[in-house]
Amino acid sequence: MALGITVAAIALALAVTALLSAPWVARSRTWRAMVTPLASIIGSGFLICGPLLAKAFGSAAILAEVALLLIAYAVGATIRFNIAHVEPYLAEARPNDGVAWLARATQVVLSLAYAVSVAYYLKLLAEFALQASHIGAGQHALLSNSLVTAVIAAMSGIVLLGDLRRIEHVAHATVSLKLGVIAGMLGALAWSWIGGGPAEPPPPMVFKAGSVPVLLGLVITVQGFETSRYLGHAYDAQTRIRAMRYAQWLASAIYLLFLILLTPRLAPAARTPGVAGILAIMDGVAPFLGAVVLVGAVASQLSAAVADSIGAGGLMSEVSRRRLSVKAAFLAAAALATAVVWLTDPFQVVATASRAFALFYALQCGLALWVSRRTGAAGPGGQAAMALIGLLCLVAAAVGAPAE
Repeated sequence: MALGITVAAIALALAVTALLSAPWVARSRTWRAMVTPLASIIGSGFLICGPLLAKAFGSAAILAEVALLLIAYAVGATIRFNIAHVEPYLAEARPNDGVAWLARATQVVLSLAYAVSVAYYLKLLAEFALQASHIGAGQHALLSNSLVTAVIAAMSGIVLLGDLRRIEHVAHATVSLKLGVIAGMLGALAWSWIGGGPAEPPPPMVFKAGSVPVLLGLVITVQGFETSRYLGHAYDAQTRIRAMRYAQWLASAIYLLFLILLTPRLAPAARTPGVAGILAIMDGVAPFLGAVVLVGAVASQLSAAVADSIGAGGLMSEVSRRRLSVKAAFLAAAALATAVVWLTDPFQVVATASRAFALFYALQCGLALWVSRRTGAAGPGGQAAMALIGLLCLVAAAVGAPAE
């Protein structure tokens, strides 16, 4: 039966990949607008969330994931408000308007957050790629960091050769493959559960104050929806708002379904070492399934890293008012990402990236609140919600902790 699960999972993965690659899907304007946020939201974050939340919350991992997704959706709603109301305001604002200055500050923070997220994506890529190795902890860290540095150097070399657009297209093309692999993995977990696969009693629920910073330190795993905010050159406001909402709905469904289907294996998931332990869990579901998931994980991490590297370079160039070329800004972001890689371990880089994006989200809430008070675009209740979300993001930026 186990081998049959592997075959069925691969067949489902290929079918979903083919469906999403079909011309009638590719021509959909809404789908094309969804691809960019989906490329960032659904990286390998959902793979590491299960084990990390199981360690921190036990059987309450699903409830913790729901809380994390609700926070992300609330932030997404604020950014959708900014697309509808702040963008038109900024288009008419004077350069010395306080709102315009705050908007520029958010761009600076986002460019730095993107650079840190590149370290996060590639650090996870290395951890997944080296999962099967049996080397000592010190050598593992050295090899992992060296691999990430080599990937960053290769991306920088491609950019210097002028192939930025081509590599961006390749990054977007991996979304269909990534979603196909996810569908196959979810199908395998479901079939294993229905077939009465091995299961342990779930771990007890854990609710303690020390787990909250861990939850806030995982914000990066549900990040990516904000990329719709900066696609105004390609899509109108309503298309971006709709695409971001759909992307968050789809990503949330995948995250929750994954944790639900992981329930029979929640106890061993909580015991897995490192951030790539999910591969061992999938190998326990069916032979070679871990290798299939590994392909999807590596592809998704690489595509997301490329996308965020491009975003970081573009934003740094824009913030410098084109004093830095896009290529020079890309190299600056690459240098920062390399520094983060060597100065943090895999758990710390997750929390560091989460803190950077939480600060950006807090500033976005500040923008929304400021413009709504000036224009009346949101009533007292909406403004109170923006303030509350912004405060929560500031707390996440201040106390988000590594899930070690």
